[in-house]
Amino acid sequence: MKFLLAQINPVVGDLEGNAKKILYIASKACSISADFVLTPELSLWGYPANDLLLKKNLIKNQYQIIDQLALDINKKYGNLSITIGIAEIINDSFFPNLYNSIALLEGGEWKIIARKIILPTYEVFDEKRYFRSEEKVSVLVKKIKNKMWRLGFTICEDLWVNKDIEGRGIHKKNPIIDLKKKKVDILINLSASPYTFQKLELRSKVSSFAAQYLQVPLIYVNQIGANDNLIFDGSSFILDKNGSKIKQLKSFSEELSSWEINQMEPEKNKFENSEMSSIFNALVLGVKDYAKKCGFKTALIGLSGGIDSALVSAIATAALGSDNVYCVSMPSKWSSSHSKSDAKDLAKRLNINFNIIPIEKLMTSFEDSFVKTIDFEMAEITNQNIQSRIRGTLLMALANQEKHLLLSTGNKSELAVGYCTLYGDMNGGLSVIGDLYKSNVFKLCNWLDSKDSINHRKSYMLNINEDIIGENIRKKAPSAELGPNQLDTDSLPPYSILDNILKGIIEEKKDLKQLEEYGFKKELILKIISLIKKAEFKRKQAPPILKLSSQSLGSDWRIPIAISY
Repeated sequence: MKFLLAQINPVVGDLEGNAKKILYIASKACSISADFVLTPELSLWGYPANDLLLKKNLIKNQYQIIDQLALDINKKYGNLSITIGIAEIINDSFFPNLYNSIALLEGGEWKIIARKIILPTYEVFDEKRYFRSEEKVSVLVKKIKNKMWRLGFTICEDLWVNKDIEGRGIHKKNPIIDLKKKKVDILINLSASPYTFQKLELRSKVSSFAAQYLQVPLIYVNQIGANDNLIFDGSSFILDKNGSKIKQLKSFSEELSSWEINQMEPEKNKFENSEMSSIFNALVLGVKDYAKKCGFKTALIGLSGGIDSALVSAIATAALGSDNVYCVSMPSKWSSSHSKSDAKDLAKRLNINFNIIPIEKLMTSFEDSFVKTIDFEMAEITNQNIQSRIRGTLLMALANQEKHLLLSTGNKSELAVGYCTLYGDMNGGLSVIGDLYKSNVFKLCNWLDSKDSINHRKSYMLNINEDIIGENIRKKAPSAELGPNQLDTDSLPPYSILDNILKGIIEEKKDLKQLEEYGFKKELILKIISLIKKAEFKRKQAPPILKLSSQSLGSDWRIPIAISY
């Protein structure tokens, strides 16, 4: 039996476009004489479809598209079997009235062969809002080349049932244990699993456990692409019955790859998946897909000469090409000479479009207007925020005029404690590094300027003959430069300390006592907790944040604004 693994990038809601992509895949499968094509979870819809699944006209249209797709595949490519992920209607009066299902198309017809059992409701996931859980496991008995095969099908979360690996506790149902009784010949998992730190390692572990437990090979097929704040890395693979990897598909790239069921010798490949390279690849894909799927061809960035905007500029250049990235430096009277020159030099190294719009006169005009009209002299923080909002207004005006996608450059540390200005530097259509702590921003920039990134820079057509970020930017003390001789450490502890406390609070959900046990001072912990709470209203108005961690400050951060605890 010859499988074709289709690691594809569907567009959310584009049912007809996704069906055309699947039809194209069928042509490729036919050309290599594949018997069985596997596509990811909800491949006809793209994942996550969210409240599009509540639109009855789309659900109705889906069935017409599947009918036609089954006919087209049979007419053009004959006896080919292909799985697609769909939203199956449940014909009763209860709600939700959908299953997250897998349909098998063959012989000009289609049928449901699997339904998702475990519906995630953690982090960004809210599947019980749309779907009902299936009660029993799914086994497809199929004759191929005079042999009967028992194929066990699971959908994404159905595989994540080992609490010692995934860490969320025991599920009430365990599809892997139930499949043991069914004596399957192979286990297939069709997924739409987004990238987060260490996710590739965790996937390998839960999959290896399942393969060893069932003593069968395992095929894992994952969606790739970025949809809003989620980035799907693909990274599909095949394991043998001992849980060892025998095939690995690319990460962050569409790929079609075939596999014969008796082929158990490990394939040799040279895919580089270090932590830093994976983060960079994820962010590049996040920007590229967000821009493409939202209809933007160019990006705009406020380039300060600091490390955050430098990194975002490099990511945007890798994603969209240097001709399509526009940067603007907006110096004030507090901007240092080295920041002005660093911004200009970075733009030159990236070969991107660069302009300078000084804001000192605009700032003076604001100050004079307030004093003359309402006898109001701006205090220190108000003065600083006005500067940021002038820059934000200029950037939004340019983005409107030229139809650029404005990229926000704030990092997770700043967003967590509110060290950012609403309607100022928070402006933008996408927050690129809003899930990267400042410490990780430095790590990623150090990697990007190292020899370890050379192959990645080549693949993205970035400069390989000199540093991208540059030593001046990487080693300067962080500063918003909104006041005389200002440094971030005037208001915040060093990022090496701040980020560890923030991670303890945000990702690890530690309380005051637990953080004190790590050696942090009580007064500092309470200050940071207070800053996080006070900044909640800002985060609710921030642009979508590309998710990298198990707990971003985006759609999976659901803390009320008006609280007391």
